[in-house]
Amino acid sequence: MSDMSETSPQNWILLHPAYQLMKKLEVEDSEQMHAAFLVYMDLTEVRRWKEVSCVKSPELQLVLLEGTEKEDSPVQSILPLPVHRSLSHKSIRHVLDRGFPMLLCAVASDSTLVYQRMTDGLVTPDPPAGPFQDAGRRQHRKRRQQR
Repeated sequence: MSDMSETSPQNWILLHPAYQLMKKLEVEDSEQMHAAFLVYMDLTEVRRWKEVSCVKSPELQLVLLEGTEKEDSPVQSILPLPVHRSLSHKSIRHVLDRGFPMLLCAVASDSTLVYQRMTDGLVTPDPPAGPFQDAGRRQHRKRRQQR
């Protein structure tokens, strides 16, 4: 007799419909596929992203995710990657060339997820918000004047 209550805690992942879909993509890297599943669960269950789907990248032999953060927001590509894996510029270029904004998600061995937005080219940062003043230069001028 084999029901879900007898399944070990780790095996529920293998039985999950999303994981089964990822298996059908025939990506041989099981560690990256596991990372993709964890990111999928975070996006759908925790962050409540819409229309998250799994896509195979034939060039990279990886599972990519695509989804929208909110209703009527643009589709984004998400590249889940185990934290110890290196990533080449060419790999990033393949994902960016899909035409969607890209998020890189580093997945640690303890299932910690860190998202990093990747862009095509340099992006200038937003100016700081709040009542900030450049006190450093004023302090320097005051010291000079006191001498």
